[in-house]
Amino acid sequence: MTGPRPATEIIQQIRELIHGQRLKADDRLPPERDLAEQFGVSRNSVRQALRSLEEQGLLAIRKGATGGAFIQGGGAVAVPTLMSDLFSLGAIRPQDLTEVRVLIGVEVVRLACGRCTEEDIDRLEDNVDAAEEAVKTGDLERRTRLNLEFHKMLARMSGNSLLMAITDGVVTITKQFVDRIGRTPTSYVMPFRRRLLKLLRARDADGAAAEMRRHLLQQQKLYLKAAANLEASGPH
Repeated sequence: MTGPRPATEIIQQIRELIHGQRLKADDRLPPERDLAEQFGVSRNSVRQALRSLEEQGLLAIRKGATGGAFIQGGGAVAVPTLMSDLFSLGAIRPQDLTEVRVLIGVEVVRLACGRCTEEDIDRLEDNVDAAEEAVKTGDLERRTRLNLEFHKMLARMSGNSLLMAITDGVVTITKQFVDRIGRTPTSYVMPFRRRLLKLLRARDADGAAAEMRRHLLQQQKLYLKAAANLEASGPH
């Protein structure tokens, strides 16, 4: 066989092993030489297949004596990568993104409120403290990174692995979107987070969900207005 077919077939066979649960998270694949012999292909074809699976988020390639190709736990990298590609291609529109932010964000905080520990909330408060400090010092890059991490932390507090993966994807394309439209007013963000922290500590799931909904709807208006203004100004 020549061309890309051998690599494609290797990818398909490895996927079938994962789907059949014969390969599980953190399992190590055999060395390239053994895989080439097993599949009856060249080592170059194996290398191409492994590289492709790594790009898709299904494998982690580690260097060194204890390295190799490992099945990525949950394939968490794949969701943000796919969503980022779709957003870049225009398949995910600004209104799609902002609607999903509201839908996902509200339910994430509702679950987080009932499932998180006091230590989880303490770590979330540390994030808010650090973001406020970044605002004071004018470190916009750090502030943005902390603000996006805030939503990932809430998702982890929900205890739902699928919501974590989806939130990672939404956060990834939110950053792309904000980079594209430019910064929007943020003076309301830190007061919102302080209110949310109080509601989480009080275990007021309905109140926390309502607070998150108000916040994300406010951001939705600002984001869509900025996107419309950018579109109206034409290509740059």
